[in-house]
Amino acid sequence: MYLTGEEQQMLDGKFGEGVSIAMKVLVAVGEAFGAERMVEITRSHVALSNQEADLWFVEKLVKAGATCRVSPTVNPGFNLEYFQQVKAVDRDDEEIIKRTRAAYKTIGATLTYNCTPYLEKNIPRFGEITAFSESSATPYINSVYGARTNREAAQSALCASVAGRVPLYGLLLDENRRGQVLVEVQAKMESDFDYNMLGYCAPKKIGFGVPVFTGLPIKTSPEALMNLGAQLNTAGAVSLYHIVGVTPEAPTIEAAFHGEDPEKRVVITEEDIKQVRDVISAEAGKIDFALFGCPHLTINQVAKIARMLEGKKLAVELWVCTSSLTKELAKRMGYLGIINRAGGHIVEDTCIDQPCWQFLYGKKGVTDSPKCAYYTERRNMDFVIRSISECIEAAIKGEVK
Repeated sequence: MYLTGEEQQMLDGKFGEGVSIAMKVLVAVGEAFGAERMVEITRSHVALSNQEADLWFVEKLVKAGATCRVSPTVNPGFNLEYFQQVKAVDRDDEEIIKRTRAAYKTIGATLTYNCTPYLEKNIPRFGEITAFSESSATPYINSVYGARTNREAAQSALCASVAGRVPLYGLLLDENRRGQVLVEVQAKMESDFDYNMLGYCAPKKIGFGVPVFTGLPIKTSPEALMNLGAQLNTAGAVSLYHIVGVTPEAPTIEAAFHGEDPEKRVVITEEDIKQVRDVISAEAGKIDFALFGCPHLTINQVAKIARMLEGKKLAVELWVCTSSLTKELAKRMGYLGIINRAGGHIVEDTCIDQPCWQFLYGKKGVTDSPKCAYYTERRNMDFVIRSISECIEAAIKGEVK
């Protein structure tokens, strides 16, 4: 792979051991994917995990003197202060998250602790070259904004942040952004939740390939697009999709396919989506809790929950995971007070896929997110999957009808 003079110096250690380590990783990735050269990035996001391997790597870079040329936003861990209060954190996990926070602060990350930075703090322009990890972020960056990123690992995104570069391959190249599978949606798409289910259903029909959706409404909310990408990338590792007439690289079917014919055509019906939900959702009945925020809920979604809970009392506990900015907005707008009075909680900086929910293990909850149910299955938590409205109704009654 061709390296500029500066890049070769970075690899050789002229800019310090930390930069050299980062460049070695990036060069190895580039060679594995046949990249001819590097390109500079202007934005990045690191899906830090608060787990031992991730912590080992960032501390290795810090000890080697690395700092970020491009300050990345970072994924949530868990709100240490909140979960200490409810006695839901063991000593080992507490130590890991403290060290993780310290390491990412030292290396120069922007400590957003949020899995939807593309809606608030880290918003690229069309065509901008970036390095994003996080399963809901890469489809939104590529598809909704028309910026460019491969689905980076937390480690490769961190290395890109340190070096300010990524190898040029994959979705950074025009030819790889061409649609491959034409997907005709014949199901009703009337709510943001419908896009959750479409996203989880579609990979089972399209397999690998860049989908081009037709039959979807032109007026589509940011929440719907967020849901679609998050589920596509969870169920099928789809980091780029096109919606004809909606996403910027697909004003027409011809543009989405770069003037070529689709490699495959599929149809998704109401029955297809129902079958997938029946498979991934626990059975209706009594529930122990409600859990939202995978990806983090927006202020619009929090407002919807607050409106449904105003003057009501929850039969089970309810948690909303979101960004610190959204929680602050919810406080200013009165939504936090309404949810708290109903018996619910808004917790910032926190992820559903973290070891802070041990007090819910073995219990049954309700959520709107198939991704949430998928992640927490390995933590012995069962979920009935319904729309946010149906979830709130269930949390008030204590059961899903």
